[in-house]
Amino acid sequence: MAQQGFWSLGGDNAGANTGNQSPSTPRAWCQAAASKLSGGLGSKLCALLNVGELEKGAEPAAKQPPETEAAACSCNKSCNCTKASVVFSDLYSTDLLPAMDSDAKTMIFLQEVVDILMAYIVESFDRDTKVIDFHYPNELLQKNNWELQSEPASLDEILISCRATLKYAIKTAHPRYFNQLSTGLDMVGLAADWLTSTANTNMFTYEVAPVFVLLEYVTLKKMREIIGWKDGQGDGIFSPGGAISNMYAMLLARFKMFPEVKEKGMSCVPRLAAFTSEHSHFSIKKGAAALGIGTESVICIKVDESGQMIPADLERRILEAKQTGLVPFFVSATAGTTVYGAFDPLIAISDICKKYNVWMHVDGAWGGSLLMSRRHRWKLDGVERANSVTWNPHKMMSVPLQCSALLVREEGLMQSCNNMHAVYLFQQDKHYDLSYDTGDKALQCGRHVDIFKLWLMWRAKGTIGFEAQIDKCLELSDYLYNKIKDREGYEMVFNGTPQHTNVCFWYLPPGIRYMEDKEERKKHLHKVAPVIKARMMEYGTTMVSYQPQGDKVNFFRMVISNPAATLEDIDFLIEEIERLGKDL
Repeated sequence: MAQQGFWSLGGDNAGANTGNQSPSTPRAWCQAAASKLSGGLGSKLCALLNVGELEKGAEPAAKQPPETEAAACSCNKSCNCTKASVVFSDLYSTDLLPAMDSDAKTMIFLQEVVDILMAYIVESFDRDTKVIDFHYPNELLQKNNWELQSEPASLDEILISCRATLKYAIKTAHPRYFNQLSTGLDMVGLAADWLTSTANTNMFTYEVAPVFVLLEYVTLKKMREIIGWKDGQGDGIFSPGGAISNMYAMLLARFKMFPEVKEKGMSCVPRLAAFTSEHSHFSIKKGAAALGIGTESVICIKVDESGQMIPADLERRILEAKQTGLVPFFVSATAGTTVYGAFDPLIAISDICKKYNVWMHVDGAWGGSLLMSRRHRWKLDGVERANSVTWNPHKMMSVPLQCSALLVREEGLMQSCNNMHAVYLFQQDKHYDLSYDTGDKALQCGRHVDIFKLWLMWRAKGTIGFEAQIDKCLELSDYLYNKIKDREGYEMVFNGTPQHTNVCFWYLPPGIRYMEDKEERKKHLHKVAPVIKARMMEYGTTMVSYQPQGDKVNFFRMVISNPAATLEDIDFLIEEIERLGKDL
């Protein structure tokens, strides 16, 4: 089984700090590539890794980009190729396809862009490079000319802009980037994203996206099977992120209970009540605001110390709502809360929803991918009893952003809720099966092709490949937790082993460890994480998120979803936090 490389905990990549000739460094990689790749692409990559971009301020000469007026031929021997004669400073976008006789110029220009991207990709996995080249907003605005002009820029300037953009981009594929739930960069997913952009089509009808529509059908069915719905029955759609998927669920729940709301609006229904945990994602309240239900109608349920919803409090609040004239219509349980990574007790919650005839939604944007793991899917026991599930493969499965699915148990409900029968798109006399015209069940008209990245990665890895990737991330989080739980200077935010890869902790610098005044200690501790995070970004060594939660002052929330991370990267993080915070 192919479980080496990024999937191996120690990994050959782990020791990349031993020198510039480590196998994981760009220079060594390119030396190997130069001898293997045709057309001199490897040699070109080596040169490009030292390329910066023209800036307003003075930079050392070695960091300036090479002249692009005459792009050097990268062939390994004498040739008559046209690349050496292309002068990008004299060319504009109008000189590329679909212009006449522009095939060669277009190919050379796009090859230049690919070279820039390849250099960035290789750098992103190199531990000797910075995660971020941080500049303050005003400084970055002044450092380069980002303004839009009336006159077109030359292709030379376009290439410079591409380099500048990536120079200041966050390297989210970097093995030491832990800042968000979405990290890493999968090469097959990246290839799929390039193909998707090349196809440049819309997901609303089969006639303009035949393969993509079929792949969405196949993949959503597979995801429903994994949830546990018989034969993968039901419905679903890929949406622009988990927040929109959650709003879809709330929209469907309201329509299911009061279908007249579609035509007559909120004035024809009683005041509704939705329920979610205190630690749930803010998108539940945002969805209520957008749908006219109102944030005051979202009732937050108490959680236990580990962040799990307390079912008894849910039932109590449902009864209270009914007694005050509200109509409970929607419960959103969370499978993997954003901060603690907690999994609500879905079986108990589903029993309550069934008892009071309330729609049960599971927000599995973060934790839904654990369904792919035989070792961890028990944490979502009861998910098969939900009416709808949000699942974001762009998080734990490392599918390139964005890739979020809403899965619905009842087939046809999305269509009834959202269709508008636009006859210019959804003609009823087409010559193929109209059920594949999926656009009318979506809120959007134009819908991006998000499916191909997930589908192609699934083909490349198989379900067992995703399982190994997910299990590895959870093993790394266990390693971190066990290493710091009893380490001097660290204090866990809540007791017990984390349920997901979220490890929440305070770092206590030597200066505040023995403060007797608890309020003074708390006041100082609140400032520690923001200062260390700022220093991380200034040095560019790593990135980890922090936040307060309820009455708890700022703490670090370490999450691991990056397949490139290793045990050594976890060790580095601990040492770096201590280095950056020892004087506080």
